[in-house]
Amino acid sequence: MKNKLISLFSTACLLSIVGPQPALAQEASQVRIEPSASYLFAERADGPLWLDVYAPAKGTENEGLPTVLYVFGGGFKTGSRDHVYLMPFFKRLTDSGYRVVSIDYRLGLKDVTKMGIAQRDLLKKAIDMAVEDLFSATVFLCNNAGVTGVDPANIVLCGSSAGAITILQADWERCNGGSLASVLPKDFSYAGLVSFSGAVYSDRGKVAYRNAAPAPTVLFHGIDDKIVTYKKIALFNLCFGGSDCLYPVLLKSGVPCAIYRFAGIGHEVAASMMRNFPLMDRFIRANVCGGGVFCEDATITDSTIKPWEIKSLDELYSPSAPSL
Repeated sequence: MKNKLISLFSTACLLSIVGPQPALAQEASQVRIEPSASYLFAERADGPLWLDVYAPAKGTENEGLPTVLYVFGGGFKTGSRDHVYLMPFFKRLTDSGYRVVSIDYRLGLKDVTKMGIAQRDLLKKAIDMAVEDLFSATVFLCNNAGVTGVDPANIVLCGSSAGAITILQADWERCNGGSLASVLPKDFSYAGLVSFSGAVYSDRGKVAYRNAAPAPTVLFHGIDDKIVTYKKIALFNLCFGGSDCLYPVLLKSGVPCAIYRFAGIGHEVAASMMRNFPLMDRFIRANVCGGGVFCEDATITDSTIKPWEIKSLDELYSPSAPSL
């Protein structure tokens, strides 16, 4: 078990990083969209944090869909709110009537070269930093709804990989009265969560929602994920609970929830936002907009989905990567 925990912390955050290839960047730039506005939402010791707002496409503004607040992935080491590879997903969202907010957050493992059981506190600190920044962005949106056009009562969090960990952790902190969540307005809750290969880090034993109900949540995860655990890794009071661990806890809480398990696929699901947009969109429309209690547990086995060796995080989010 100890070796498994060491493996978790060493592989979760230390993928090799290479720069994006020009051909891939050029392909993604063909669908690049520009934000309607950018706002400074926090000042930290190591620099300012910004968020971009992308307005719904003309003709879709009155559909009443929530704002999707997206948190990028990158192992808490790399990534950006306006990465060229995210543009197709943002355009798909805005074309469908969603307002999109994409945020900065501090990369707590950016300068870390070694990760193991002895450095587990560094991972916890990096997650907490990202959650703190997400909460700061949330407070900014709540205080500036008239300027940004964001309805504070209708915000859906969406994240990939490290971003998925961040959004799941944020809602877990909110539901358990964590100190980081104290900055949120009284009785605030997110309208929903969409997680692509995420998990919750608990240093308080098993993952549970003790003080408040979690937001409606849909989980996408590869069963063979070796980077962010699909199941659960626990040691003493530490628990890193992936989607397979979280789903029954969410189901027991009585909130709308769904899990899509991809057989024979690993961490590539973290970059599957475009392929899985219809499932995401259906869940939001049914459970966030429609007030339904739609729950689903499905294992997806599709021979057209081909796993590939991820050699870099840029490759993971590349538009020319195998379709997921």
